[in-house]
Amino acid sequence: MDILSSLMTGLGSAMAPVTLLYCFVGVLLGTLIGVLPGIGALATISLLLPITYHIPPTAAIVMLAGVYYGAQYGGSTASILLNLPGTPSSAVACMDGYPMAKRGRAGVALFMTTVASFVGAMLGLVVLIAFSPAIADLGLKFGPAEYFAMMLLGLIAASTLASGSPAKGIAMVVLGLILGMVGTDVNSGVPRFDFGVPELMDGINLVALAMGVFGVSEVIASINKVRASDVKEKITMRSMMPNRQELKDSALPMLRGTAIGGFFGALPGTGSSIASFMSYAVEKKVAKDPSRFGQGAIEGVTAPESANNAAAQTAFVPTLSLGIPGDAVMALMLGALIIHGIQPGPMLMAEQPDLFWGLIVSFAIGNIMLVILNIPLIGVWVAILRIPYRVLYPAILVFIALGVYSVNNNTFDILMVAAIGAAGYAMSVLRFEPAPLLLGFILGPLMEEHLRRALLLSRGDPMVFVDRPISASLLAAGAGLLLWTVWSAVRRALREREAGRVEAGRVEAALQN
Repeated sequence: MDILSSLMTGLGSAMAPVTLLYCFVGVLLGTLIGVLPGIGALATISLLLPITYHIPPTAAIVMLAGVYYGAQYGGSTASILLNLPGTPSSAVACMDGYPMAKRGRAGVALFMTTVASFVGAMLGLVVLIAFSPAIADLGLKFGPAEYFAMMLLGLIAASTLASGSPAKGIAMVVLGLILGMVGTDVNSGVPRFDFGVPELMDGINLVALAMGVFGVSEVIASINKVRASDVKEKITMRSMMPNRQELKDSALPMLRGTAIGGFFGALPGTGSSIASFMSYAVEKKVAKDPSRFGQGAIEGVTAPESANNAAAQTAFVPTLSLGIPGDAVMALMLGALIIHGIQPGPMLMAEQPDLFWGLIVSFAIGNIMLVILNIPLIGVWVAILRIPYRVLYPAILVFIALGVYSVNNNTFDILMVAAIGAAGYAMSVLRFEPAPLLLGFILGPLMEEHLRRALLLSRGDPMVFVDRPISASLLAAGAGLLLWTVWSAVRRALREREAGRVEAGRVEAALQN
C-alpha cells in the first residue's frame, strides 16, 4: 500500500505540464542521438547539463534520464541498418540485426527491437519499484572480490560470443584486455603502453574503438562493392509485422534479457553494455542451433535490446539509493542532482519523495512516448537503406569524426578511429569477431582494478576470492561455463568426425557396387 501511495505521489509530480514537456524533449533527443552514430548520451547530457540550472529539479532530472534511456531505443537503429552501433550497448545488435537488414527484414528487426526495448524497460521499471531496497542491499554486499569474479565470468562468456572459432574469440578478448591496459595506472599513476604518445596517457577512447571496429571497417569493406538497396518496396506497418515463429522465438529471450539487464544494471560499476553482451552469450548457449547467431537470429536482437533497456532503468538504483554511479552517464546524473542541492543516498526516497517517485513514474510515461515515436518512424529509418552508398558512407564517416571529436575535443581521436578502423577491416578479413574485443576492453580495466583492490585488502591472500560465498559462486559459474564450452566443442568435433566417417562409408559402398 505504501508503494501505491508513493506512485500516486509520483504520478502527480510526473503529470505536471512542465515535467511532461521536458520528458518528451528528453526522449526525443535521446532517440535522435541514439540513431546518429558516435554522438551518444554522454556527450548530449554533458551539453544539456548547464541548461538544468534554469528549470525545476524534477523536470531537469526527468529530461536527462529521458535522453539516457531514449538513446537505448535509438542506438539499435544504426546498428541494424548500417552495422554501426549508435551506442556501445547496442554493438551487439550489429551481429544479427545487420544480417536481417541485408535479407530485407530491416522493418521487422526495428519493430522487434522497439517491442523488446519497451518490454525490457517496463519490466525493469517493475523491478526498480518492487525490489529497490533488496537490490540496494545486494549491491552493498559486493566487494572487490565479488566484482572481480563477476568480471571474469563476463570475460569467459565473451569468448563464446564469436560465431566462428572459440580460440579466435578468446584471442579477441585478450586483445581487448591489452588495449584496456593502455593509459595511466590507477594505483601508481605511471603511464603504461603509451609509447611516448601523450594522448594515450588517458587510454584509448571507447567511442573511437567501437566506431572503428564496427563502422569504419564496414565502410572500408564496402568501398569496392556495388550494392543495391536492400529495401525495394515501401515500408508499411504490415511489412514490419513479424511472423508467428519470430514472435515465439523472441518471447523467452526478452524475459531472460530483462532479468539479466535488471540484475547487472542495479549493480554499481556495471551497466547496459555488460548486460547486453551477457544476454547475447546466454541466448547463444541455450539455443538449439547456435550456428544461427550471426546470421540474422531474431533472438540475437531482442534479448540484448531488452537487457540494455532494463539495465538503463535499474541503473538508477545505485545512483539514487546509494549515491554510487554505475557508469559515466550516471555520474553526470549524480552531478545534476548535486547541482540542485539534492544529496543522493538512502535518505533520498524519504526526503525527496516527489523527485524520486516522480522520476520513477516518468520512466513509464517516457517509454510509452518512445513507442509512439519509434514505431511510426521505422519507415523513415529503413528509408536510409535507399540512399546511394556513395552518398551514405561519406556521411557516416563525417558523423563518426564529429561524434568521436565531440567526446574530448581532440583531433587525435579522429586519427585513432581511422587506425582502429583499418585494423578492424583486417580482423574482419581474417574472420575475427569484434564483439569479444569490445567487451574485453570494457571489462579488463574494471577487473584489474578490483583484483588489485581485493588483494590489497586481503594483504595478498588469493583465498579471498573463494572464501566469500558470492565470489566463489561466480567463479564456479565461470568454471562451469568454460567446461561447457570445451565439452560442446569436443562433442561437435566428434559428431563431425562420425558424420565424415559415415559419408566415407557410403562413398566406398557406392564405389564397390
